[in-house]
Amino acid sequence: MAATVTESSSEDQSRRIFCKNPFLNIKFFVLCHGFLQLSQLLLSGYLKSSISTIEKRFGLSSQTSGLLASFNEVGNTLLIVFVSYFGSRVNRPRFIGCGAILVSIAGFLMSLPHFITGLYEYDQSIASVFSNSTDLCQPAISTRNLSDTDCTPHAVKENREVLLILFIGQALLGIGGVPIQPFGISYIDDFASERNSPLYLGILFALTIIGPGVAFMLGSAILCFYVDIDKVPPEEIQLTNKDPRWVGAWWLGFLVAATLVALSAIPYFFFPKEMPKEVVKGSKSEVKTSKDLLNQLKSKSEILQNLSLTQFIKIFPVVLLRNLRHPVYLLVVLAQVNLSAMVAGLATFMGKFLERQFSLTASFANMIIGSVNIPGAMVGVVAGGAIMKKFQMTLKQCGGMCVIGMLLCVIFAFPLLFLGCPTQKVAGLNYRRSSDVGQHSFECNSKCNCLDKAYNPICGADGIEYISPCFAGCEVVNSDVVENKVLNYTHCRCISANGTEGSASPGTCGTNCFYLLLPFVVLSCLAGILASTSHTPSFMLILRSVQPEDKSFAIGIQFLLLRILAWMPGPVLYGSAIDTTCILWEKKCKKNAACRYYDNDLFRQRFLGLQFFFEVGAFLCFVAVFIILRRQERETRNAAEPKTIPEKEKLAEKSSKNLDSKV
Repeated sequence: MAATVTESSSEDQSRRIFCKNPFLNIKFFVLCHGFLQLSQLLLSGYLKSSISTIEKRFGLSSQTSGLLASFNEVGNTLLIVFVSYFGSRVNRPRFIGCGAILVSIAGFLMSLPHFITGLYEYDQSIASVFSNSTDLCQPAISTRNLSDTDCTPHAVKENREVLLILFIGQALLGIGGVPIQPFGISYIDDFASERNSPLYLGILFALTIIGPGVAFMLGSAILCFYVDIDKVPPEEIQLTNKDPRWVGAWWLGFLVAATLVALSAIPYFFFPKEMPKEVVKGSKSEVKTSKDLLNQLKSKSEILQNLSLTQFIKIFPVVLLRNLRHPVYLLVVLAQVNLSAMVAGLATFMGKFLERQFSLTASFANMIIGSVNIPGAMVGVVAGGAIMKKFQMTLKQCGGMCVIGMLLCVIFAFPLLFLGCPTQKVAGLNYRRSSDVGQHSFECNSKCNCLDKAYNPICGADGIEYISPCFAGCEVVNSDVVENKVLNYTHCRCISANGTEGSASPGTCGTNCFYLLLPFVVLSCLAGILASTSHTPSFMLILRSVQPEDKSFAIGIQFLLLRILAWMPGPVLYGSAIDTTCILWEKKCKKNAACRYYDNDLFRQRFLGLQFFFEVGAFLCFVAVFIILRRQERETRNAAEPKTIPEKEKLAEKSSKNLDSKV
């Protein structure tokens, strides 16, 4: 009786404390951590949504931008191993707050290149309302300025500074993110009730999937604004977001996300190192269970605290090798490496692929990814967990579910290799007449003195695209002074229409196969859903296949291997493959900068070919896991049964004698 009174009084006291001080309430911590985790993922995912825009703005190759996208994993990987060691020794909320501030600083740093560089210049040969003759055919001028104005010492130094700032920002972003998720999850698990802990953790895991989707939607909204919207009056902006030279306000998203992270970091400096354990009303048994769990946690933390850092580092390789020798664990991790490398590459460059393949704007491509592909992956993860819960699957059944999911994914992904658009016909690149004498050099424009580095695409009335009006031999530009835009170009010598000099409209001709976008998006979404169904069962295979005392280490090793083998090299591999399909590079200081035209067929085959390769690799790993588990289950069943007929007869006789004696 006295114990019951004591428990009820302690429960009332804890409720009064929660009402007075929200920083002693685990629910408030979950709310704060959910907001922080969403903001952090918004910031880290936003770079991927604007990667093609940053390439265009600073003249980066896809390989460089892929390296930039994966660079945040460098700092993260170097420090994640020590989280398990320091987790029981430090004030976790305070470390989370410090990490969030570092993430916020990284976000502000990533936007800095916009403010230290000058106005965005398309190139030195742009025809506009204010200067409508610089990019037209001018036979009267004997020489044109062919010097590379972008190769001044100041420009080279500025470009290096921009790259250095972006890479430092990414490294800080990775370092700052190290304590956020592990410390947050362990803090909630320590002080939430046993009944509510799975719910709280489920909310946080859901946000890890929703966050990138919100990042792509933010990119879709912000890239509609012009890059120099803070420096140029709206009436002087000459480009539209459909122009291939358009660059959106990529820097603005970093400011928005970094501000949200900074605001979400504030509460963590008021949470205590330890808070009262959450108690669910009416659950007396849980009070006892909670106390037992706390005692277990304390004993585990005492064991960890008795280890020095040197001992901890020595133990880590031993546990690593012990787990890697387990075939099921190793194969499941390899399958996840394949899937993670695929996801890393697709998340970084899928927007660019859609832009180039279907002639979409960066904003629209981001909207498709954020509203279709990422929610589809979320549906797959939830469906996989629900199926497991419904049928209470064994290890072999989990392996079989992974095999079926990946097999269907491969089936739906294969047609994507053939769903795409050919490269538009570009004069001098992939389209030549008999009179053409060299790249971009035609008999019709031989006296126009065109700049080799000009890039102002126009679409001729003959359906052929030209790199600039000068290369098409156009002599007249018709402009709308009121709306400040170019209407068309006329008297174009290289464009023939009914035997006379033709006209051209500004902008690219496009790939003219927009009708293929819908089936492509549907098939890619279905493939993503099916691949995601293997997420939960594959984690269960890892948790159930290793020794109980190695579970936390096994998960840590798993994430370490995923970072080293997938998240770091994945974007670089995809970027390098994309660069091999470029057919016209922008030149800066006689070096390749951003790509202006790709061979769309090669782009599709190599980009989606890598995706298909990783999906097949994951499928084969899961097949091997299923075969091993089926063999283990058969051996276990055979070991439990009598192996010979005489043994069975003896067992039957023994059971009958026991039955007679009882009668």
